[in-house]
Amino acid sequence: MACSGLALTAALLLAGAPAQAQPAPQTRFFVSSAGIGNGGNLGGLAGADNHCQELAQAAGIGVTAAGVRTWHAYLSTQEADGKPAINARDRIGTGPWQNAKGVVIAKDVAELHGANAITKQTALDEKAGVINGFGDQPNRHDILTGSQPDGTAFPPGTDRTCQNWTSSVQGAAMLGHSDVNGPASVPTAKSWNAAHPSRGADGGCSQADLKSTGGEGLLYCFAVN
Repeated sequence: MACSGLALTAALLLAGAPAQAQPAPQTRFFVSSAGIGNGGNLGGLAGADNHCQELAQAAGIGVTAAGVRTWHAYLSTQEADGKPAINARDRIGTGPWQNAKGVVIAKDVAELHGANAITKQTALDEKAGVINGFGDQPNRHDILTGSQPDGTAFPPGTDRTCQNWTSSVQGAAMLGHSDVNGPASVPTAKSWNAAHPSRGADGGCSQADLKSTGGEGLLYCFAVN
Protein backbone atom coordinates (compact mmCIF):
# COMPACT_ATOMS: atom_id res chain seq x y z
CA MET A 1 0.00 0.00 0.00
CA ALA A 2 1.36 3.45 -0.91
CA CYS A 3 2.57 5.58 1.98
CA SER A 4 1.15 9.05 2.56
CA GLY A 5 3.53 12.04 2.26
CA LEU A 6 3.69 12.38 6.07
CA ALA A 7 4.28 8.70 6.60
CA LEU A 8 7.02 8.64 3.98
CA THR A 9 8.75 11.65 5.53
CA ALA A 10 8.58 10.07 8.97
CA ALA A 11 9.96 6.81 7.61
CA LEU A 12 12.89 8.59 5.98
CA LEU A 13 13.69 10.48 9.16
CA LEU A 14 13.55 7.31 11.23
CA ALA A 15 15.88 5.67 8.73
CA GLY A 16 18.34 8.49 9.14
CA ALA A 17 17.84 9.93 5.62
CA PRO A 18 18.57 13.66 5.40
CA ALA A 19 15.51 15.87 5.02
CA GLN A 20 15.53 18.10 1.93
CA ALA A 21 16.16 21.76 2.75
CA GLN A 22 13.20 24.04 2.22
CA PRO A 23 13.60 27.74 1.41
CA ALA A 24 12.48 30.10 4.14
CA PRO A 25 9.29 31.98 3.20
CA GLN A 26 10.97 35.30 4.03
CA THR A 27 13.68 34.72 1.39
CA ARG A 28 14.56 37.99 -0.32
CA PHE A 29 17.90 37.13 -1.94
CA PHE A 30 19.21 34.17 -3.89
CA VAL A 31 21.63 33.14 -6.61
CA SER A 32 19.77 31.62 -9.53
CA SER A 33 20.20 27.85 -9.59
CA ALA A 34 20.41 28.03 -13.39
CA GLY A 35 21.09 30.63 -16.02
CA ILE A 36 18.91 31.44 -19.00
CA GLY A 37 21.32 29.43 -21.13
CA ASN A 38 21.99 31.88 -23.93
CA GLY A 39 25.22 33.43 -22.70
CA GLY A 40 25.02 37.18 -22.10
CA ASN A 41 21.79 37.48 -24.07
CA LEU A 42 19.25 37.56 -21.26
CA GLY A 43 16.56 39.36 -23.17
CA GLY A 44 17.65 42.62 -21.55
CA LEU A 45 16.85 43.52 -17.96
CA ALA A 46 13.24 42.45 -18.43
CA GLY A 47 14.27 38.93 -19.42
CA ALA A 48 16.65 38.65 -16.48
CA ASP A 49 14.05 39.91 -14.02
CA ASN A 50 11.51 37.45 -15.40
CA HIS A 51 13.98 34.60 -14.89
CA CYS A 52 14.38 35.56 -11.23
CA GLN A 53 10.60 35.83 -10.87
CA GLU A 54 9.97 32.41 -12.36
CA LEU A 55 12.60 30.69 -10.22
CA ALA A 56 11.24 32.32 -7.06
CA GLN A 57 7.68 31.29 -7.78
CA ALA A 58 8.72 27.72 -8.64
CA ALA A 59 10.55 27.53 -5.29
CA GLY A 60 7.51 28.80 -3.40
CA ILE A 61 9.05 32.12 -2.37
CA GLY A 62 7.33 34.31 -4.93
CA VAL A 63 4.17 35.05 -2.95
CA THR A 64 3.75 36.50 0.54
CA ALA A 65 0.75 37.36 2.67
CA ALA A 66 0.93 40.84 1.17
CA GLY A 67 0.79 39.53 -2.40
CA VAL A 68 3.18 38.61 -5.20
CA ARG A 69 6.78 39.53 -4.46
CA THR A 70 8.69 41.37 -7.20
CA TRP A 71 12.18 40.09 -8.03
CA HIS A 72 14.92 41.90 -9.95
CA ALA A 73 18.28 40.68 -11.19
CA TYR A 74 21.31 42.55 -9.88
CA LEU A 75 22.46 43.94 -13.23
CA SER A 76 23.66 47.29 -14.52
CA THR A 77 23.37 48.55 -18.10
CA GLN A 78 25.62 51.06 -19.85
CA GLU A 79 24.71 54.26 -21.66
CA ALA A 80 23.96 53.42 -25.30
CA ASP A 81 21.85 54.70 -28.20
CA GLY A 82 20.77 57.76 -26.25
CA LYS A 83 19.53 55.68 -23.30
CA PRO A 84 21.05 56.42 -19.88
CA ALA A 85 22.92 53.85 -17.84
CA ILE A 86 21.08 51.92 -15.12
CA ASN A 87 22.80 51.03 -11.84
CA ALA A 88 22.26 47.58 -10.34
CA ARG A 89 22.19 49.10 -6.84
CA ASP A 90 19.16 51.21 -7.80
CA ARG A 91 17.07 48.25 -8.97
CA ILE A 92 16.93 45.99 -5.92
CA GLY A 93 14.89 47.81 -3.30
CA THR A 94 16.11 48.95 0.09
CA GLY A 95 16.60 45.71 2.03
CA PRO A 96 17.09 43.95 4.34
CA TRP A 97 17.74 40.79 2.30
CA GLN A 98 17.64 37.29 3.77
CA ASN A 99 18.79 34.12 2.01
CA ALA A 100 16.81 30.89 1.73
CA LYS A 101 17.82 29.90 5.27
CA GLY A 102 16.78 33.21 6.78
CA VAL A 103 20.32 34.62 7.14
CA VAL A 104 20.52 38.37 6.51
CA ILE A 105 23.22 39.06 3.93
CA ALA A 106 22.79 42.85 4.12
CA LYS A 107 20.42 45.20 5.90
CA ASP A 108 20.49 47.91 3.23
CA VAL A 109 22.14 49.01 -0.02
CA ALA A 110 25.11 50.61 1.77
CA GLU A 111 25.91 47.44 3.74
CA LEU A 112 25.47 45.29 0.63
CA HIS A 113 28.24 47.28 -1.05
CA GLY A 114 30.34 47.38 2.12
CA ALA A 115 30.65 44.85 4.93
CA ASN A 116 27.99 42.39 3.75
CA ALA A 117 27.62 38.75 4.80
CA ILE A 118 27.93 37.16 1.36
CA THR A 119 29.99 33.94 1.45
CA LYS A 120 29.80 30.56 -0.26
CA GLN A 121 27.64 29.38 2.65
CA THR A 122 25.20 32.31 2.47
CA ALA A 123 24.96 32.97 -1.30
CA LEU A 124 22.44 30.15 -1.68
CA ASP A 125 20.16 29.43 -4.59
CA GLU A 126 16.36 29.73 -4.42
CA LYS A 127 16.09 26.16 -3.10
CA ALA A 128 18.67 26.73 -0.33
CA GLY A 129 21.37 24.94 -2.31
CA VAL A 130 25.07 25.86 -2.24
CA ILE A 131 26.60 27.12 -5.49
CA ASN A 132 29.84 25.41 -6.51
CA GLY A 133 32.79 27.72 -5.98
CA PHE A 134 36.52 28.01 -6.55
CA GLY A 135 38.08 24.55 -6.34
CA ASP A 136 34.82 22.69 -6.99
CA GLN A 137 34.03 20.81 -10.17
CA PRO A 138 32.48 22.39 -12.05
CA ASN A 139 33.17 25.89 -10.76
CA ARG A 140 29.96 27.97 -11.06
CA HIS A 141 30.82 31.01 -8.95
CA ASP A 142 30.90 33.62 -11.76
CA ILE A 143 27.72 35.69 -11.49
CA LEU A 144 26.68 38.21 -14.15
CA THR A 145 26.54 41.77 -12.79
CA GLY A 146 27.88 44.26 -15.33
CA SER A 147 28.68 46.46 -12.36
CA GLN A 148 31.49 48.29 -10.62
CA PRO A 149 32.22 47.46 -6.95
CA ASP A 150 29.84 50.16 -5.71
CA GLY A 151 26.99 48.74 -7.79
CA THR A 152 27.05 51.44 -10.46
CA ALA A 153 27.27 51.02 -14.22
CA PHE A 154 30.49 51.25 -16.19
CA PRO A 155 30.92 54.36 -18.33
CA PRO A 156 30.25 54.01 -22.07
CA GLY A 157 33.09 52.58 -24.10
CA THR A 158 34.37 49.17 -23.07
CA ASP A 159 31.45 46.75 -23.04
CA ARG A 160 30.91 45.11 -19.65
CA THR A 161 27.26 44.11 -20.15
CA CYS A 162 27.19 42.00 -23.33
CA GLN A 163 25.51 44.90 -25.12
CA ASN A 164 23.16 45.53 -22.23
CA TRP A 165 22.31 41.84 -21.91
CA THR A 166 21.16 41.36 -25.49
CA SER A 167 24.18 39.62 -27.03
CA SER A 168 25.75 36.20 -26.83
CA VAL A 169 28.21 37.14 -29.57
CA GLN A 170 29.84 40.50 -28.89
CA GLY A 171 31.29 42.14 -25.81
CA ALA A 172 32.05 40.87 -22.33
CA ALA A 173 30.35 40.84 -18.94
CA MET A 174 31.64 41.92 -15.55
CA LEU A 175 31.30 39.01 -13.14
CA GLY A 176 31.20 38.66 -9.38
CA HIS A 177 32.25 35.65 -7.30
CA SER A 178 29.39 34.25 -5.21
CA ASP A 179 31.90 32.48 -2.95
CA VAL A 180 34.09 35.62 -2.71
CA ASN A 181 37.05 33.43 -3.56
CA GLY A 182 39.44 32.80 -6.41
CA PRO A 183 43.10 32.62 -7.43
CA ALA A 184 45.49 34.63 -5.26
CA SER A 185 46.94 36.06 -8.46
CA VAL A 186 43.67 37.92 -9.10
CA PRO A 187 43.51 40.95 -6.72
CA THR A 188 39.74 41.32 -7.12
CA ALA A 189 38.92 37.60 -6.72
CA LYS A 190 37.15 38.20 -3.41
CA SER A 191 34.66 40.64 -4.91
CA TRP A 192 31.07 39.41 -4.92
CA ASN A 193 30.06 41.77 -7.75
CA ALA A 194 33.16 42.88 -9.71
CA ALA A 195 35.79 40.13 -9.71
CA HIS A 196 36.73 40.12 -13.41
CA PRO A 197 35.22 40.35 -16.91
CA SER A 198 34.24 37.26 -18.86
CA ARG A 199 36.58 36.06 -21.56
CA GLY A 200 36.85 33.27 -24.08
CA ALA A 201 37.42 32.15 -27.62
CA ASP A 202 34.25 33.94 -28.75
CA GLY A 203 35.00 37.16 -26.87
CA GLY A 204 33.20 36.63 -23.56
CA CYS A 205 29.43 36.58 -24.06
CA SER A 206 28.68 33.12 -25.43
CA GLN A 207 27.45 30.38 -23.13
CA ALA A 208 30.67 28.46 -23.82
CA ASP A 209 32.71 31.52 -22.81
CA LEU A 210 30.84 31.91 -19.54
CA LYS A 211 31.39 28.26 -18.68
CA SER A 212 35.08 28.34 -19.53
CA THR A 213 35.55 31.43 -17.35
CA GLY A 214 34.00 29.72 -14.32
CA GLY A 215 30.23 30.10 -14.46
CA GLU A 216 26.99 29.46 -16.30
CA GLY A 217 25.39 32.86 -16.59
CA LEU A 218 23.90 32.77 -13.09
CA LEU A 219 22.26 35.86 -11.56
CA TYR A 220 21.88 37.48 -8.17
CA CYS A 221 18.14 37.90 -7.55
CA PHE A 222 16.78 40.40 -5.02
CA ALA A 223 13.24 40.99 -3.79
CA VAL A 224 12.34 44.61 -4.35
CA ASN A 225 9.34 44.58 -2.01
